[in-house]
Amino acid sequence: MKNKKNIYTPLLLGIACAIGVFMGGKINYSSSDQLFSSNPKKEKLNRLIDYIDYEYVDDVNTDSIVDVTVNTILKGLDPHSVYIPEQEYDNVSQNMKGDFVGIGVSFYSVEDTIMVIQALEGGPSEKIGIRGGDRILYANDKPLFDLGVSSDSLTTFLKGKQGSNVELKVKRPGREELLSFNVKRDHVPIKSVEAVYMLNKTVGYIKINRFAESTYEEFDAAIQALKLMGAKEIALDLRDNPGGYLAEAINIADEFLKDEKLILFTKNKSGSIEETFAQREGDFEDGHVYVLINENSASASEVVAGALQDNDVGTIIGRRSYGKGLVQREMDLGDGSAVRLTIARYYTPTGRSIQKPYENGNDNYFRDYERRYKNGELKSIDSIKVDDSLKYVTPGGKIVYGGGGIIPDVFIPKDIEIEREHIRILLNGGFLSRFVFQELERDRKYYNSLSKNQFENEVEVTDETVDRLIAYGKSEKLNIRLTDYKPLMKQYLKAVMAQQLFGSTYFQQLKNEGDPVIEKVLELSEKKNNFKD
Repeated sequence: MKNKKNIYTPLLLGIACAIGVFMGGKINYSSSDQLFSSNPKKEKLNRLIDYIDYEYVDDVNTDSIVDVTVNTILKGLDPHSVYIPEQEYDNVSQNMKGDFVGIGVSFYSVEDTIMVIQALEGGPSEKIGIRGGDRILYANDKPLFDLGVSSDSLTTFLKGKQGSNVELKVKRPGREELLSFNVKRDHVPIKSVEAVYMLNKTVGYIKINRFAESTYEEFDAAIQALKLMGAKEIALDLRDNPGGYLAEAINIADEFLKDEKLILFTKNKSGSIEETFAQREGDFEDGHVYVLINENSASASEVVAGALQDNDVGTIIGRRSYGKGLVQREMDLGDGSAVRLTIARYYTPTGRSIQKPYENGNDNYFRDYERRYKNGELKSIDSIKVDDSLKYVTPGGKIVYGGGGIIPDVFIPKDIEIEREHIRILLNGGFLSRFVFQELERDRKYYNSLSKNQFENEVEVTDETVDRLIAYGKSEKLNIRLTDYKPLMKQYLKAVMAQQLFGSTYFQQLKNEGDPVIEKVLELSEKKNNFKD
């Protein structure tokens, strides 16, 4: 029975990775106004749609036919050429922008009431004092409870044009009267640099979750802050980063590379090559960088790791990255929809393509994690299959391989015990976040009054808390298996509590405690500095 359960973990994580990289294919955005001359193949499709519209015996939604046709065509090309329907375009695009216009809260809809998880850092709600646990009951005197609508529908009452005002009435736990807040809607940052702190006195840590429009700007601010704190080395955490804008990755790589060092080159259908070089004096060219990657680090993440590895800069730590070396350009289809079409392949400075094969179809391609799980490469670097015909040598004499992902300089095996994997799935799926919100609601006034030091010293996640989690899981029809992993679950629960109370940096800091990849960074740093001494 246990073996049967083990089958599902790699499949679930493989699907999660596939979704992440599918969404991470947003690189090299560009609108295209080019007009293409008509040809018989296109006229054939147009004529067929017209026949169905005007002559077919039954009414048919030809829009849906067109959508199916476009998806079918793209599926036959490569795994990362994708269609974005009109109704999804705004949401998909906003994910890669650096901000949005709104009041700036994350919330759950609980018993048909807006319950604030936290006011987003830098947003209007945070500035005027709205905080976690507040219930937003009215917006401009319109009741927002007992409407019988989805969470997405509730957000329409909070959205509006930049600079417009909304009068909120809020019920705060421990207060009898409703509180009134006049919120001016404004830009709310969507941070892609989600954690910045010092691992020790000399090693700074930066976690990037995707490469969006504002990523380099956020990264530059993080570097400046860490240098002021005494950072001589940087741990750049790109684990589980599915990619994004290529330009942002190039700018970040440039911070660590000397001028005129090749960052990457692209080759298109005609064989035309475009090279990109480091162009400016970076803030960390003389400091050491550790780049942390794993099997879910893709696309722009691989650009950074590959550029540094091929230039013999820094140390790549973790496991083989995803293996996406295709460049997409976004093209407007004229009706509010768009297509992201693969227009080139990119290559690392030594000339290697890290795109993994996709000749056997998309389904096979997106099950690559499951294959890695079964063949043992997540546990041992010796299980990674390399092709000697794709062997390259860096200027410093290091051997690197193409053919699918970046193989790290220092390999860290993954703990793939079924229960540890199960905990990770619960964390990534938002289940723990929902449970923690309910835990904080048990004494919201107390938790909101805590400083970080008080939280760290006073708040303990007990066995009783874990028992409540298990009971909550059963109520949600989830079978939570823990046995020997209660300490890890307690660590993650406290990390999620810190996230909801204090933000993403503190969450990552607690989550990173005992992380073997972080411990390896500190070990290598100590050895390097002792060698210098």
